[in-house]
Amino acid sequence: MAARLSTLCYIERDGKYLMLHRTVKEHDINKDKWIGVGGHFEEGESPEECLLREVWEETGYQLTSYVYRGIVTFLSGNGEIEYMSLFTADGFTGEPISCDEGELAWVDKAQVWNLNIWEGDKIFFRLLEEGVPFFSLKLVYDGSGGLVEAALNGREMELLDVLGPDGEKSGKVSERGVVHREGALHATAHVWVARERESGRFDLLLQKRSQDKDSYPGCYDISAAGHIQSGGNPLDAALRELEEELSICAEESQLQYVGKCQSEFQGIFHGKPFLNHEISSVYLYREPVDISRLKLQESEVDAVRWMDAAACQQGVWNNSFLNCIEEKELTMICTYLERGGTNHD
Repeated sequence: MAARLSTLCYIERDGKYLMLHRTVKEHDINKDKWIGVGGHFEEGESPEECLLREVWEETGYQLTSYVYRGIVTFLSGNGEIEYMSLFTADGFTGEPISCDEGELAWVDKAQVWNLNIWEGDKIFFRLLEEGVPFFSLKLVYDGSGGLVEAALNGREMELLDVLGPDGEKSGKVSERGVVHREGALHATAHVWVARERESGRFDLLLQKRSQDKDSYPGCYDISAAGHIQSGGNPLDAALRELEEELSICAEESQLQYVGKCQSEFQGIFHGKPFLNHEISSVYLYREPVDISRLKLQESEVDAVRWMDAAACQQGVWNNSFLNCIEEKELTMICTYLERGGTNHD
């Protein structure tokens, strides 16, 4: 296996990163991209020695304060494999010089996200932004610049299809944390578990979200829900989430499709901004469920409870119990049940 070794450094000053717009070399894999400064190892160099040399050669700066932040394994999809040692630096001396790789510019950290950068770079920018300690990030591309796989410290990360304004796939794929940092429109699958009482009224099964969830911790929510991973479909995602979160193994024929619901929300959880813009495919499950026999997914669900559907609607309207239920979607489900099963699409 022929793999290259390199360093990549983001120098910080006054809330800005020093970015390099790679415009010079015609056959540069980073052509027209904005990246940090750095380059490939020379024989016998350590990551730090390569860092110091490359930064001085490309910028004229001599680093006086820097931190080794992580290893990035990069697979281009065109047979190129690279192991990049990722650094940030906040101290330097010297006078700037012109760079023969492209144009250097100081860019506000918030504006870096708007530049032409690799989709995978957004993942490590997010990790840097959140102060994540030393990490190993693997990024796999399809040969045309599209991200097809990402793994953090050996564990697969969720990749989602970004949707256009019409709700159709845009062709762009982003990591889940990046999607919620940018507020990109994406697809989810929601399953409501319901039962009819002798009186003809309906109960809905609500889950209480784990305190460790990245959004709405401790809130009551839909019975089961989750993202539709890149390349996936709503029905498969609905069946998967129902089994993973509640241990309910359903058949396709047991899920009734109710319709789609689009929602948007902005908030801050665990000290981090969270932007959610999703189109949900909504399903109903009405098979008998004994909640005392459910095996809940501990990382996702703290508890479950039955709640009268009308009382749930009233509680959501009045905000009388801690929940993150979308009113439009709840109304859709209640109306569907009252009508005996009429789709909203």
